[in-house]
Amino acid sequence: MSSLSFLHTACLRVALLPLAPLRAPLCRSRLPRPLIRLPPRSAMSSAASRMSHIAAATVSGAAGESNDPAAASGLAQEDDDLSAALGYRLPPKEIQDIVDAPPLPVLSFSPSKDKILFLKRRALPPLSDLAKPEDKLAGVRIDGHSNTRSRMSSYTGIGIHKLMDDGTLGPEKLVYGYPEGAKINFVTWSHDGRTLSFSVRVEEEDNKISKLRVWVADVESGEAKPLFKSPDIYLNALFDSFVWVDNSTLLVCTIPISRGAPPKKPLVPAGPKIQSNETKNVVQVRTFQDLLKDAYDADLFDYYATSQLMLASLDGTVKPMGPPAVYTSIDPSPDDKYLMLSSIHRPYSYIVPCGRFPKKVELWTADGKFIRELCDLPLAEDIPIATSSVRKGKRSIYWRPDKPSTLYWVETQDGGDAKVEVSPRDIVYMENAEPINGEQPEILHKLDLRYGGTSWCDESLALVYESWYKTRKTRTWVVAPDKKDVSPRILFDRSSEDVYSDPGSPMLRRTAMGTYVIAKVDKQDESTYLLLNGMGATPEGNVPFLDLFDINTGSKERIWESDKEKYFETVVALMSDKTDGDLPLDQLKILTSKESKTENTQYYLQIWPEKKQVQITNFPHPYPQLASLYKEMIRYQRKDRVQLTANLYLPPGYDQSKDGPLPCLVWSYPGEFKSKDAAGQVRGSPNEFSGIGATSPLLWLARGFAILSGPTIPIVGEGDVEANDSYVEQLVTSAEAAVEEVVRRGVVHPDKIAVGGHSYGAFMTANLLAHAPHLFCCGIARSGAYNRTLTPFGFQNEDRTLWEATSTYVEMSPFMSANKIKRPILLIHGEQDNNSGTLTMQSDRFFNALKGHGVQSRLVILPFESHGYSARESIMHCLWESDRWLQKYCVSGTSKADSEPASDGESKTLSASGGGAAVEGLTSDGFSSTPRSLLW
Repeated sequence: MSSLSFLHTACLRVALLPLAPLRAPLCRSRLPRPLIRLPPRSAMSSAASRMSHIAAATVSGAAGESNDPAAASGLAQEDDDLSAALGYRLPPKEIQDIVDAPPLPVLSFSPSKDKILFLKRRALPPLSDLAKPEDKLAGVRIDGHSNTRSRMSSYTGIGIHKLMDDGTLGPEKLVYGYPEGAKINFVTWSHDGRTLSFSVRVEEEDNKISKLRVWVADVESGEAKPLFKSPDIYLNALFDSFVWVDNSTLLVCTIPISRGAPPKKPLVPAGPKIQSNETKNVVQVRTFQDLLKDAYDADLFDYYATSQLMLASLDGTVKPMGPPAVYTSIDPSPDDKYLMLSSIHRPYSYIVPCGRFPKKVELWTADGKFIRELCDLPLAEDIPIATSSVRKGKRSIYWRPDKPSTLYWVETQDGGDAKVEVSPRDIVYMENAEPINGEQPEILHKLDLRYGGTSWCDESLALVYESWYKTRKTRTWVVAPDKKDVSPRILFDRSSEDVYSDPGSPMLRRTAMGTYVIAKVDKQDESTYLLLNGMGATPEGNVPFLDLFDINTGSKERIWESDKEKYFETVVALMSDKTDGDLPLDQLKILTSKESKTENTQYYLQIWPEKKQVQITNFPHPYPQLASLYKEMIRYQRKDRVQLTANLYLPPGYDQSKDGPLPCLVWSYPGEFKSKDAAGQVRGSPNEFSGIGATSPLLWLARGFAILSGPTIPIVGEGDVEANDSYVEQLVTSAEAAVEEVVRRGVVHPDKIAVGGHSYGAFMTANLLAHAPHLFCCGIARSGAYNRTLTPFGFQNEDRTLWEATSTYVEMSPFMSANKIKRPILLIHGEQDNNSGTLTMQSDRFFNALKGHGVQSRLVILPFESHGYSARESIMHCLWESDRWLQKYCVSGTSKADSEPASDGESKTLSASGGGAAVEGLTSDGFSSTPRSLLW
């Protein structure tokens, strides 16, 4: 991971951003790890086991029922119409109990780090939440009744704890005063930490949710009240929501009071729908979902998205600001004197989502006076599909966090086209909010790769990042923003794939203005020291660290490192940045997380100079029934000598001498690399806690399965070689190596290995059943794409078109090899999948192809669900379908393919001593890592 990527991840984990709206992620699996946010002020996961203590393999009954022995005993007799009219089903109780475990809270620290919010969350939402009417407009799904994003999750309560001087937590104080049962979002601290702001929604009749109202709460007393006295002022949170302008004033996006009723769809259209390219423009776009379809959609989008900005004080004073517009972001300057307002406007597009609509950025004073327009970007339908291509014009416009009111941005010099060779490729500019005497923007730095962001410190130090995906090159530059006599120099120049060489990223500290800048450390000498926080990837796994780094000489001193033997620890945030200036090393205080294979994440304070460790949380184990599971990070080698890794999990109490080999579920996701050496590097830690989300394959540990999680499936293209040109060969040899290793160990039955995956992992699953039927007895594919000719302008990291790489598109598509699939495959897909490339139609057509060739297959479409599944009914049914499939075709082994001779391309099932069919023509390899849970 590059330094910049790590920085961005770190910022997400410590929440160096306002608290997010808790909208539904792509895959809403509930993670057992508590989530953490720190508040700033502006945007910046032989048959059934013979073990007596593991539940027997049974199939549960319909929703509301417990396990049904009759259903369990009749698996072999079930026909293709099983449960067609039975509605939603529940998985076995041992799986239900894990999924229904209460979620841990989200944590949010106050600006001064002396208080912590515990934001309470509910378990999985009911399907009725997803069934609410929604409009799909310009790539956005809208709940028209509440005028916000549909499928939005929420908090159920707010608890406030004081962080005592000894590092312990004081008693919880609940925020009160808002309606009972309210859904809470957008929780934000004021700059001084004395007030909380948040939105509230309540249930109404007919399964509807009210519009959002803004509430504020006094942190000391916990009492909450509405921000607006008028009951007619509602929050419009379709894009941005509200932001603190100062300690007593918020700028709020509201629904215009005079808006009226939504436009009505004409019964008869005014004319046909026409798109034209008579000007011969080259416009290549991926298969975006939920786009505008006609003029009515455009009007409806305007209706819901238009906001009136309101300046609202805690004393009740309200003042409109600016004209109504489709505001997408509101960003106060560090000194609170200016506001940068971004909006989108017509002409809209029917082929790209709203993020590419014309965009205007304006500068206003904090009291509502227009100053100037920073840019007005045209419609961007023609951004090339080549990776690292960008929009033309000014982009990434932000405030310098170390200055009161200085803007910076970047402009491309290659027209945004990554295929154009030019130097420089990007230029970074700076400018005062109100230029004096017509002064022109100042150049901060010129870059030959694509700009990746800036970390600011002060007038003499900033770090500028650039990278290029095709070569995986990444550079970090040291610049002196306000010292023209100091030339920029390269600090780090490395491959983003080479995790062993990642030096870490600078830690940030909070300023008096409420922004975040690079922290400098005072070691009582003349050098300038930073704190580099890194994951510490090694051949033995990640060992996170904190280095004291001399920015001038490049020398390092490791001042903290994670335990290597039992625990996995990470640095989460600085806790000793309450005042401006350099941080004295002997007064350093940091927040760390700590976990092990069997102990869930807890948070600690590390206090210098003694490096005293104080535990501040004591969260219960989220699923104690699996607390004694066995986990091992295993290492093995592919036939081309590329090193691979995987996490092998075994059920609690498993005894190989007594229980013998187990049925196994292999779950993975391929990744692309430019280097075999980098692909073979170890990512992750053997000591990380095993987080189990709502659809995790680890749930089948409770059913007596062995789980091989995240075996690396590297697809490598070195030099000018395209990785996907040998996708199938590399996929098969990676899977063969994984299966051979677990069978060699004697813990997995060679004839009872299932494979599964989600999205690109589903694509992988279908391909393995087509091209490696000797390895797996069945498969489970969720929300996948199976025919690449339906995504002709690129997919995943493939940026060649179908016409440029026809054979690759066809050979990679399992749809084209449906006649080769001999093993049972379960397809599951959300009916409302909005992910680019994985239209629900992909599963529909693939199932028809399979059925047309007599393949044992089953297609399950989950109503109202998107790319990831979120409703309890959907998730439970998905798990029931998956468990039934595994019990019938993996544990019991009733696949028709068992009695059929292997095709010419198949080799025999691997024996316990290993071995397998050789694959001809293998030339390269790659690696895929499964990211650990983010601390939000």
